[in-house]
Amino acid sequence: MSRATAVERFRRALPIRDEWLDHALSTLPSDRVAAEAAVTELYRLIGKDAPRFCWVESPAAALSGFPPGEPPRLRSDELPAREADWPTVSRLASLMSALRGRLDALLNTPRGHLWRQRPTGLTSAGEDPEEALREGADLQPLLDLTVRDSLTGSVRDGLTGHVRTALRETAGNATGLPWYGQHDAYWIAHHDVPRRLGMASYGPADDHQLDLWAALARSCGWWWPDDGVCVMAERTTAVHTEPVPGSTTGEVRLHNASGPALRYADGWSLYAWHGTRVPAWVVEDPNVRRIDLELNVEVRRCAIEHLGWDTYIEQAGLALVASSPDPGNPGCALHLYEMPLAAWGGPARVLLAVNGSVERDGHRRRYGLSVPAALDDPVAAAGWSYGLTGDQYARLVRRT
Repeated sequence: MSRATAVERFRRALPIRDEWLDHALSTLPSDRVAAEAAVTELYRLIGKDAPRFCWVESPAAALSGFPPGEPPRLRSDELPAREADWPTVSRLASLMSALRGRLDALLNTPRGHLWRQRPTGLTSAGEDPEEALREGADLQPLLDLTVRDSLTGSVRDGLTGHVRTALRETAGNATGLPWYGQHDAYWIAHHDVPRRLGMASYGPADDHQLDLWAALARSCGWWWPDDGVCVMAERTTAVHTEPVPGSTTGEVRLHNASGPALRYADGWSLYAWHGTRVPAWVVEDPNVRRIDLELNVEVRRCAIEHLGWDTYIEQAGLALVASSPDPGNPGCALHLYEMPLAAWGGPARVLLAVNGSVERDGHRRRYGLSVPAALDDPVAAAGWSYGLTGDQYARLVRRT
């Protein structure tokens, strides 16, 4: 492949990536006809008759619409010896896993949690991908980074991960085994982009099956297959995201400072603050009392950021221990505060610092770090947060 061709294909890949991200974030009503047709064909591929369809307004509602009983397990030692005797959910899982395995093998893609690791020898994240291609970089690793990893972070780790965790908090292990519809876009795009760019050929059967999963990602939300019935959830009705700071690959994360970041038609919602899922009060009514009672450090941090550090310091009555210029961040200062004993359960101090990286709005975020109560020097506290001594931190050229 010539370098000019590689650059041209890379340029064509980015709109396809964004197209799949749009499907993952779509708030349009489901195309029920297309979704049911795709599921029916998947059932046919595993030798099953078309199921009865039960549509609900959210994944949470799907749990009550799903037939009662223990969700099917996929452990091989618990399945019947013959695949023909496996439950529908297990056979569909095997069908999809085999497809992804074959397609990954064609693209030399590592499986599972190896995704999102930078390929060996790839240029730095800050380098212009097109310039890297002109200098001889391989196209596929750049597509892995800008398409596969970008959508994995935005969709699998963000949207799917937050919804799945919320469902487990509500229903424990009784959530069945869902497929993610629009939120399967991340892995579908990884295989669709090379196909549409003419870089990979999968064969008629695999093309057909990939098209079925793609049709579901374009037409519906989460769905739960079972013997004789398939519970289908509508897509989200509202999704609020923001670009991930520092990302050069179009990655986004959930965030809404004034309401739910993700909402379904029946009102089931998730709240998120700059990508961190939080209770509703963090967004709707952050206050010192709730912050001081919160045990989760990340939730507490988000609530303080929303309330504002100046407001929290004043209302919580934090006592300033010491201040110092930040040697790792010229022009910014470090402030070390004593936390009230009654607030966070014991002696503690918090170091208020300024992020070394500029946010997309041009500002630098202030953040607080819990540090040992014995530290009296803000520079030593900053060094401790990096595993350094105060003297070592003071010699840093610039913190990032």
